[in-house]
Amino acid sequence: MKKDVSNILVVGIGGQGVMTATEILAEAALGLGFDAKKTEVAGMAQRGGVVSSHLRFGPKVLSPQIPLGEADLVVGFEAAETLRWAHMLRPGGTVLMNVARLVPPIVELGLFPYPDDPVASLKKLGLTVHAFDANELALELGNLKLGNTVMLGAMADYLPFPADVLLAAILKRFSARKPQMVEMNRQAFERGRAAVAADEALPA
Repeated sequence: MKKDVSNILVVGIGGQGVMTATEILAEAALGLGFDAKKTEVAGMAQRGGVVSSHLRFGPKVLSPQIPLGEADLVVGFEAAETLRWAHMLRPGGTVLMNVARLVPPIVELGLFPYPDDPVASLKKLGLTVHAFDANELALELGNLKLGNTVMLGAMADYLPFPADVLLAAILKRFSARKPQMVEMNRQAFERGRAAVAADEALPA
């Protein structure tokens, strides 16, 4: 991301921590003196509905809405939702994708079919995609709710500031209210970073 404003689109299903992750990213950016704006669309978020969250930060940001085709990162907490929002990515941008499937209500209602292979579909579009199972990594640490920290870790090396800045913003949230969760979140963050690094090392 070499331009002035960074555009990050985070999408998923209600209950996965999409909006919390975006809040933490915004806090990290604000702490470094960036202007940051975000906006969310949540369809029955507490009931497993689809959620999308736009974050833009830089020296000066006029609108929170990411223009079509200008997202630097599309970060998908759920596989089908990642594919559904791929059109927002700019040329040369990157998709970071949790391959875990949490079927949205629109699929359960029969309004849309679930794609057979979202990762392959994204790659057929010529996109740079890094896919991993954030849910599995979180469960290995004993708590599915750590999935959003895994996803934040996955983003860490694609931001225009050091990974330690983002990690500090995450841990700050837990140090006062849930100090017992600090070390688990640190591990979840590093597992997310490692998952993307391992996927980058694989042949396309």
